[in-house]
Amino acid sequence: MKDVAARAGVGLKTVSRVVNGEAGVTPDTERRVQEAIDALGFRRNDSARVLRKGRTATVGLILEDLADPFYGPLNRAVEEVARAHGALLINGSSAEDPDRERELALALCARRVDGLIVIPAGDDHRYLEPEIRAGVATVFVDRPAGRIDADVVLSDSFGGARDGVAHLIAGGHRRIGFIGDHPRIHTATERLRGYRAAMADAGLPVAGSWVSLGSTAPGRVASAARSMLAGPEAVSAVFAGNNRVTVTLVRVLADREHARGQERPGDRGEHPVALVGFDDFELADLLRPGVTVVAQDPAALGRVATDRLFQRLAGADLPPARIELPTRLVPRGSGELPPAGG
Repeated sequence: MKDVAARAGVGLKTVSRVVNGEAGVTPDTERRVQEAIDALGFRRNDSARVLRKGRTATVGLILEDLADPFYGPLNRAVEEVARAHGALLINGSSAEDPDRERELALALCARRVDGLIVIPAGDDHRYLEPEIRAGVATVFVDRPAGRIDADVVLSDSFGGARDGVAHLIAGGHRRIGFIGDHPRIHTATERLRGYRAAMADAGLPVAGSWVSLGSTAPGRVASAARSMLAGPEAVSAVFAGNNRVTVTLVRVLADREHARGQERPGDRGEHPVALVGFDDFELADLLRPGVTVVAQDPAALGRVATDRLFQRLAGADLPPARIELPTRLVPRGSGELPPAGG
């Protein structure tokens, strides 16, 4: 800074004001300082800045899987809001492993991030209590924290699933299957609860063979789907618990259609299976038929959560809140296929 000040013919305080974007510097002086900075290759010492101000201007984001299309818009929204507040985003994936989530969260806290946004993999977040007491603002997204009171921003998984299944029922379906994620995951259990509520509202029974929760690996989902589509209690429609399940079901149903060759659906007593998925996904509207989905807004989840985080960082004295965003049903064709004889 002394070298920059000497080259520009100004004092150290003026250089500091320019570097930190503070007011009180004339345009001509700011130009001279900036030219000196460029000529000398000066870079602000953020470590010294942290010691002086007690803030790092960084926030951490822990996702389930950065490769999952659902998290791309969420990640981008968090980054944009953080950038608008002059903060840098650092993120990592927990791979749905509670131990890895804890390791990442504590590593970010050790690097003195100002705040954390967490999509939780575990169900016990008491390990974060000392960090929160020390001033690390923390907001959970998509699923609530476990065993602590903290802000959470999530979609209406229960209501969205109930609406999606009710849509299938309104189309004449009575035997509807549900394939979802691991039952330990909050969103999976909420969507299953919505499915059961819609069936109960319509006075419809749910056979045990119509419900399958577990890994979203394609092999497991495909096996569950084939079981539901076979036998005397075969389903005529399926509700998929998330986008990964939906994509696998699209492939299973396409293979089923292909296996029939040129035969018409009635030739072997079969009929196209209706499908509604929770979460939209790329190209869902270009398939034939297009895939009907219950869409949530991952970008809105990210924006609302990060706004809440910066409210806390600004000193807002707010009680922990549960903020639930609505979903919307997007009919495209697959969820409107009628049952056999319908």
